Amino acid sequence: MTALTREVSTLGRVFEYRLLTYRRTYRASLFSSFVSPVLFLTAMGVGLGGYVSNGAALGGVPYLVFLAPGLLAATAMQTASFEATFPIIGGLIWNKVFHAMAATPIAPRDVALGNLAWIAARLFLVTGIFTLVIIVFGAYQSPTVVLCIPAAVLTGMAFAGPLAAFSATQHNPNRFASIFRFVITPLFLFSGTFFPISSLPASIQALAWLTPLFHGVALTRQLALGTATQDPVATVIHVVYLVTLAIVGAYLTTRTIERRLIRG
Repeated sequence: MTALTREVSTLGRVFEYRLLTYRRTYRASLFSSFVSPVLFLTAMGVGLGGYVSNGAALGGVPYLVFLAPGLLAATAMQTASFEATFPIIGGLIWNKVFHAMAATPIAPRDVALGNLAWIAARLFLVTGIFTLVIIVFGAYQSPTVVLCIPAAVLTGMAFAGPLAAFSATQHNPNRFASIFRFVITPLFLFSGTFFPISSLPASIQALAWLTPLFHGVALTRQLALGTATQDPVATVIHVVYLVTLAIVGAYLTTRTIERRLIRG
């Protein structure tokens, strides 16, 4: 067995553990992962959208079409944020299953990358179903809407890596509430999901440009509307920003989990 094959095998064991755990608990995530976004899309896009004009601020598209890709990216952020917090500290502190894995041929690096691989797969499932809902609702204007799935997965991974790295440094979940309350929720509201950031003060617009959700929302919206080629520079900036953050986050996650498992 080559080194690469061995690493893929051990990484797969970590992925399998997360999959088996999810099979036992998936019912608890059905509402937040699937039902809640659809309700948001129906209430805000169809209900409230009926009172919103297709003005220039929305690019001349119906509000439902404007909202749907933003909600897709925001759902990816929320899903990734949960998967990269409580399950990570659970494996390191509560049940110490990651320590048990590290006592086998599974390396600490495989523990980190296996968890990130699971988060990516979970995001693919959630965003794939949400994109199907978008298509059923007719909330798109281009066949490139299918590319919203990898774009949303990339958005989620831009959050997953840094948050998993942070979670690996914690001894209890006390700080997670602050992250969700003061970081995730404001990003959900003020990163262009529900309205263009151009309506915000200039200082907040500049701050929004630094957040990964803004880039994820902008990228998925471009793909849903088929406007990605109209401003290729902006599209490249969005992709590079998200890829860079995901790679740096994966590196930090690997380092922090290795340190935690080796040094305690």
